[in-house]
Amino acid sequence: MNIRKNDTVLVIAGKDRGKKGKVRFVFPKKNRILVEGINFIKRHARPTGQARQAGIIEREESINISNVMLLCGKCHNPVRIGYKELEDGKKVRYCKSCQEVID
Repeated sequence: MNIRKNDTVLVIAGKDRGKKGKVRFVFPKKNRILVEGINFIKRHARPTGQARQAGIIEREESINISNVMLLCGKCHNPVRIGYKELEDGKKVRYCKSCQEVID
């Protein structure tokens, strides 16, 4: 997976297309991510116990990773990501547009 927690992404498909957000959680096995302020859904819930609120609850749902693109910190555009090794042997991500190292 080339998108990690705390990356800023742009949604390129779906009902929230064009919105930007910060990645909160990554689910690599499901190929999905949870983005701050994106893909809100409504759930109808019954009260269970004292802490649970009843009624219609709005919360964020995960989104498929193929529906987002990483925003480069330098060129501020949605970019494709490549990998390369530095001289010290560390593997890093880089922006394919401006060649800037992301990590």
